[in-house]
Amino acid sequence: MLFLADLFTRARLSWSRSGGQQASGPALIPASARTGSVGDMGVRIGVSLGGAGAAGEFEASVGLLETAGIDSLWLPETVYGPAIDPFIGMTFALAKTTHLKAGSGISVLPGRHPVLVAKQLASLAGLAPGRVLPVFGLQPATPAERVLFPVPAGQRGAVFDEALTLLRLMLTNETVTFHGSFFDVQDASAGPLPPKPLDLWLGGSAPAGLRRVGRLADGWLGSVLTPAEAGDAVATINAAADEAGREVEADHFGISLPVAFGGIPDALAASIRRRRPDADPTTLVADGWAGARTLISAFTDAGLSKFVVRPATATQSLEDFIAGFTAELMPLQT
Repeated sequence: MLFLADLFTRARLSWSRSGGQQASGPALIPASARTGSVGDMGVRIGVSLGGAGAAGEFEASVGLLETAGIDSLWLPETVYGPAIDPFIGMTFALAKTTHLKAGSGISVLPGRHPVLVAKQLASLAGLAPGRVLPVFGLQPATPAERVLFPVPAGQRGAVFDEALTLLRLMLTNETVTFHGSFFDVQDASAGPLPPKPLDLWLGGSAPAGLRRVGRLADGWLGSVLTPAEAGDAVATINAAADEAGREVEADHFGISLPVAFGGIPDALAASIRRRRPDADPTTLVADGWAGARTLISAFTDAGLSKFVVRPATATQSLEDFIAGFTAELMPLQT
């Protein structure tokens, strides 16, 4: 199957599948014509570990999530810090569990070669079918880390678009030849294809990023938005998908939601103000479990159904957090 945006009509590509079939030139297959890797689901709520994502606590944390029946574990890409690398962490978590899904929330794609990323994802999907949830972003949230993902000056968005195109080709075709503006591969293969096609989700909240979701992705995981703003983002994504002649499935919209107990930590409030100087942090962070339930209900009304909840308060132990999560939020899943 070929998925190629109009942006790359000038790129020449061909591929061969088993049976020797060949095709060339751009084509666009609507997302609705492809079966997703996770299936048709309603409301699902996963967990990001916060401080418990460091190496010394990671194995115990993964076991706790699996025992509690948590839907999914989400690993952010934070290079300068103690958190486990998301691809390493996903591999470890999937190997240690049988039911827990694992997602990269959010990994940077521009600055990585998409063929290598495809190899990692295809390998993981073969080892843990239906439990791999990749989400990609444009650049690290921490400005100091952006030099670690180099791209040509002023071309990060264009590199992202082309990398996504090549990544999808690699995950849906046995061999790929691709000649683009930034990537050039001949008869490339990531090995056995995933048993089910992987859904590729994106983060981001800028208008260009939301339109990219509509044009090129299968889902969206937002952050630092109010329910009303998230609803507007869903509308922007759907409009871009319509314009591209495709569809993002209705239950493929989500949000990352920090939950604070006893007030928003100063570091988190400062981080929010850097990203959203016009916003009140108290509208973007859930105030305890009651606040989380209220926000999840509001986001659901706005068209979102996937949630990544993380503890925003460093003094909250993961055991206590998961106990509260299980009692207060898991019943909201459908």
